[in-house]
Amino acid sequence: MGSFVALVNDFLYKPYIVPLFLIAVGIYFTIRTGAVQIRLFPEMFRVIKEKPTEEGSISSFGALMVSTASRVGTGNIIGVCTAIVTGGPGAIFWMWITALLGGANAFIESTLAQIYKKKRPDGSFYGGPSYYMQDALGQRWVGFLFSIFIIFTYAVGYNMLAAYNLQSTFAVFSFYNKATPYIIGIILAVLFGIIVIGGAKRLTRVTEYLVPLMGVIYVIVSIVVLIMNGKNLGTMFSMIFQSAFDFKAIFGGFAGSCIMWGLKRGLYSNEAGMGSAPNAAATADVSHPVKQGLVQTLSVFIDTLLICTATAFMCLSTLSVTPSDYVGNAAGYVQGCLRETLGGFGPVFIAVAMSLFAFTTLIGNYSYCEGCLAFMLKRDCKQNEVLIFRIIATFLVFLGAVSSAGLVWDMADMAQGLMVVTNIPTIAIIGGVACKALKDYTDQKKVTDNPVFKAANIGLKDGDTECWK
Repeated sequence: MGSFVALVNDFLYKPYIVPLFLIAVGIYFTIRTGAVQIRLFPEMFRVIKEKPTEEGSISSFGALMVSTASRVGTGNIIGVCTAIVTGGPGAIFWMWITALLGGANAFIESTLAQIYKKKRPDGSFYGGPSYYMQDALGQRWVGFLFSIFIIFTYAVGYNMLAAYNLQSTFAVFSFYNKATPYIIGIILAVLFGIIVIGGAKRLTRVTEYLVPLMGVIYVIVSIVVLIMNGKNLGTMFSMIFQSAFDFKAIFGGFAGSCIMWGLKRGLYSNEAGMGSAPNAAATADVSHPVKQGLVQTLSVFIDTLLICTATAFMCLSTLSVTPSDYVGNAAGYVQGCLRETLGGFGPVFIAVAMSLFAFTTLIGNYSYCEGCLAFMLKRDCKQNEVLIFRIIATFLVFLGAVSSAGLVWDMADMAQGLMVVTNIPTIAIIGGVACKALKDYTDQKKVTDNPVFKAANIGLKDGDTECWK
C-alpha cells in the first residue's frame, strides 16, 4: 500500500499538477472577482451574524463552525511544524500565499454549492461539489468519483491522520509506551462514535462551542509566547523571507522545497479549492449564496493566517530550538519550542490543544461523508446503512492512532490531491455562475442591506436550481 500511495503522490506532486492547479485557478478567480477575498473582507464579518430564515435551520455561523472544525485541527500544529522542519521556515510564507489565493477558490466553490443545493422534506439543506458537478457541469459520473474521493479523504486519510497526530504528541511524556497509541485510539474512537450517532445537528452544536473556545485560547497563548520572545521577532521574520526566496535551494530540489511543503501543508490545513467546505456551505439557510461564499473564505483566513501563523511564530521565535534537528518528529519540535519558553506547561498545553483540535477535526471531517454516500446511492441512506458506515468510520479513527507516520501522511496527501484535480477543473469551467452571483450581490448591496437571490437574476432557469426559483 505504501508503494502504491507513493506512486500516486509522485504523479500528483512531482510534476506539480496539484500546486499548478491551485495557484493558476486561484490567480484566475482573484482577477475575475476583483480580489473578492480582500475587497469584501469587512462584509465577511457582517454576514456571519445573519440568522437563518427558518427556525431550526443551520445558520451561517453554524456552517462556518463545521467547516472551520474540519480546517482547524491537527494540521494547524503538526502540519505547520512538518512544513517547517522539512521545507524550512520559508514554507510559512508559501502557506500564506496558498491561503490568499485559495480564498478566491473557496469563495467560488462555496457559492456554487449554495446555488445548487438541495432541500429535504424536513426543510434542511444539503449539497456540495458532487451536486454542482451533476447539475451545472452535467456530469454525474464526475460527482460520483468526487464523492468516492471525499469519503476516502475524510473518513480514511484525514481522520486517520488526526488520530495519529494526537497520540504522537503524548510521546514526550514518561508514561508513553507501546500500549499508549492503542489506549488513546480506543478512547478517541469511543468519543467519536458517541458524537456521530447524534447526526448533523449535534455535530453542528458541538463545533459551535468547541471551535471558538479552543481557537481563542490557542491564539492567546501564542501571543504570550511572542511577547516572551520579543527580542527574536526580527530574526524570525528574516528567516522566513530569506528561506522563502532562496530560489537556488528551491529549484534545486523543488519536490522537497519550502514552496512545495508550504503548498501541501497549507492545503492540508485550509482545504481551499479541495471541495470539502462546500458540503458545509450548502447546509446553511441564507438569503443569497454569496453570503456563504464570503463566510467560507473567512474560514480559510482564520485557519491559515491566524491559527497556522500562531503555531509558526511560537516555534520560529524560539531561536534556541533548530527545526532541522526534528525532521520526522514535528510533534517533538513544537513541544521542544514551547518547553523552552513556557517550561513544563508547554508540552502539556500542546497535548491538550491537540486533543481538542483532533476531536473537532474528526467531527467536522465526518460531517462531509454521509452526504456524499447519499449522492452515490441516489437516495437518503437507510438507518442500518448509516450505522454500518459510522462503525467503519469509528474503527478507522482507532486504526489511525496505531498506524505509522509515513503512511498516514502520504495517504492524506494522495487523497487531498485527488480531490483537487477533480474539483479545481470543475470550478474553473462553471465558476462563471458564481461570478454572476457575486455581481448580483454587489449590485443589490447598493440599494439594500440584505440581498435576496433568485436564479433568474443571473440567467438560470427554474429547472437549473432547486432552492432559488
